[in-house]
Amino acid sequence: MASHSDTLVVFFGATAGANGGKLGSDEREIILLVWQIVDLREKKVGKLHRCLVKPDTFELTEQCKEETGLTLEEVAKAEPLDKVLQQFQQSVSSELKCFGRSSYTLCVNSPLVIRQALHPEASKKNLVLPECFYSFVDAKKEFHKCCPNSGPVQKLTLSSMLEYVGLPAESEQSIGVREVRSMVQLLLRILAEPYNHKISCVEIVNYKFDSGTCSKTEPVNSETVIRARGLPWQSSDQDIARFFKGLNIAKGGVALCLNNQGRRNGEALVRFINSEHRDLALERHKHHMGSRYIEVYKATGEEFLKIAGGTSNEVAQFLSKENQVIIRMRGLPFTATPQEVLSFLGPDSPVTDGAEGLLFVKYPDGRPTGDAFVLFSCEEYAQNALKKHKQILGKRYIELFRSTAAEVQQVLNRYLSTPLISTLPPSPVMPLPMLATQPFLPASSTVRDCVRLRGLPYTAGIEDILEFMAEHTVDIKPHGVHMVLNQQGRPSGDAFIQMKSADKAFMVSQKCHKKTMKDRYVEVFQCSTEEMSIVLMGGTLNRSGLSPPPCKLPCKFPKKCPLPPLLAAPRTPHSAAHTAAHALYYPPQPHLYMNMNMNYTAYYPSPPVSPSTVGYFAAPPGSVAAAVAPGALVRMQGLPYNAGVKDILSFFQGYQLLPDGVLILYNFSGQCNGEALITFPSEETARHAVVERSNHLFYGQQVHLALCN
Repeated sequence: MASHSDTLVVFFGATAGANGGKLGSDEREIILLVWQIVDLREKKVGKLHRCLVKPDTFELTEQCKEETGLTLEEVAKAEPLDKVLQQFQQSVSSELKCFGRSSYTLCVNSPLVIRQALHPEASKKNLVLPECFYSFVDAKKEFHKCCPNSGPVQKLTLSSMLEYVGLPAESEQSIGVREVRSMVQLLLRILAEPYNHKISCVEIVNYKFDSGTCSKTEPVNSETVIRARGLPWQSSDQDIARFFKGLNIAKGGVALCLNNQGRRNGEALVRFINSEHRDLALERHKHHMGSRYIEVYKATGEEFLKIAGGTSNEVAQFLSKENQVIIRMRGLPFTATPQEVLSFLGPDSPVTDGAEGLLFVKYPDGRPTGDAFVLFSCEEYAQNALKKHKQILGKRYIELFRSTAAEVQQVLNRYLSTPLISTLPPSPVMPLPMLATQPFLPASSTVRDCVRLRGLPYTAGIEDILEFMAEHTVDIKPHGVHMVLNQQGRPSGDAFIQMKSADKAFMVSQKCHKKTMKDRYVEVFQCSTEEMSIVLMGGTLNRSGLSPPPCKLPCKFPKKCPLPPLLAAPRTPHSAAHTAAHALYYPPQPHLYMNMNMNYTAYYPSPPVSPSTVGYFAAPPGSVAAAVAPGALVRMQGLPYNAGVKDILSFFQGYQLLPDGVLILYNFSGQCNGEALITFPSEETARHAVVERSNHLFYGQQVHLALCN
């Protein structure tokens, strides 16, 4: 655009919901636009225009009716947004010719009308906004630069600014007209003597999001990062940028998060250019992407770098080609070659630089993971490739979906750090020797920095608890929400929350006690992590005191203290040879034995980590014992997701397996993740099975076998 010093178009908008400082925060549509031209060179003012806008949803909030004085009947007779924007362009162009001007810049009293209302709504309605809406002048910021002693920018109002420069408040009662006239008066005053202000700062709205890479050594300000949750799994970085349309995301600032199986978990970390844009992004909490609402929380720079930061030279070289569309392929046969992949994609979707545009993801020992990333030079080629989604290569169907540079970094980082023996995240339903290092279990302490929620609805989830705690959510420690299940794996109605301090916990217990959640009142008690551990062992905690569990002392052979049903019970020893196996289940450490006897057996981390990032496996009785029993383990990868124990036993027909020697691994949703652990009585038998069965197909599908050392 040409110089903004010639002409300004003072612009105002109102929505069908919240206005003022909360404009756009409730996702309501625009119902009113007001504008007026100001010729800064000749100090002339054009005609004031006031246009109603017809929304798609005919509903005005009571607050809107009170503030705007508009009725539903008036709004229903108006033109839709695209028509009103055409009127805007035509009227401004006509008046510019009368003034002898050819260019202009919008001037607003707050960036909200541009960033939080106009751009998001246009994006949802697939409207192409005129170029003038991608740059604007913020009247408050210009006034503050002219009069720095007038107070903080955030506290400035039109009436206070007019009063500061000695102008009377505008008497007009009609909303929009009053604001525009006030801004025009204010601008003319600060541009004239004695202020002689020169408008110098034009804010920009990015046309598009630029993808890119991020180094782990790059400093990232935590005040610029948010976490978005509840995204459709197929969302790309461009989809997320579209959700935040109007706000400027840093180059390469979208990092899609993956779960422990390497799949997207519906979360993303987004880095904005500054804290102001980050704060506006937080106002989009529970706005919609299609039919899904998206949760938006604060996050840290460390979390962003953990996901998006990379150090791999191979990745850097792969991503060095700019303006490339990245597609991720999943489920490739382990024997797939670059030429086979190129042939699968076909001539309609040529890969950039042929085989050089393919990046196969491998484990540290060189074994293929079945994942690959592909570069395409344009959107058309990428769209042609996506049409191959779920087509067959070899004997496996291949998943294709859009990807990002940050996802390439994350997938490579994840697999390059994967141990040769695959392990799931620690969880109380995992083999007991691993419970001692449970990362989500807090260290026992007498500091009363926790609260217990009792009487939760059985349908309550993490989101309900966060909504229940309202503004106190920001004081929850990372991984600090522990929802508890009973021994049958059902919701118990209890949850424990770790707060940042005892004072915060006390405040929550006072403010939230007996508040309602889904028509039930919830009791909130302050407690310590020590008391929390006692309760998880089977004790009780109430306002009259703490009752210990029936048995809380460690014992080497606790025959009278049965394990919870979700923890596999060890086999009865038949000989002294099983004594070592018993020691695995009954170690002398008191803290480990406490974990073995707890009545509550499910933990979920709070934001910034989603519940869906925690995995578990629902193992049948005895299967956990099989995972640690004497023998040799074989890891089986690439199983169909409907594979069962009988199918695996049939595959290894003719080989002796230990009793309960098949352990199928499941993800958080209780579905098979395509892997299993098989226990053979000896390493020799296991090696023979790996060599002989590696060439066999599992119901027509190639599987990968590896001996776990």
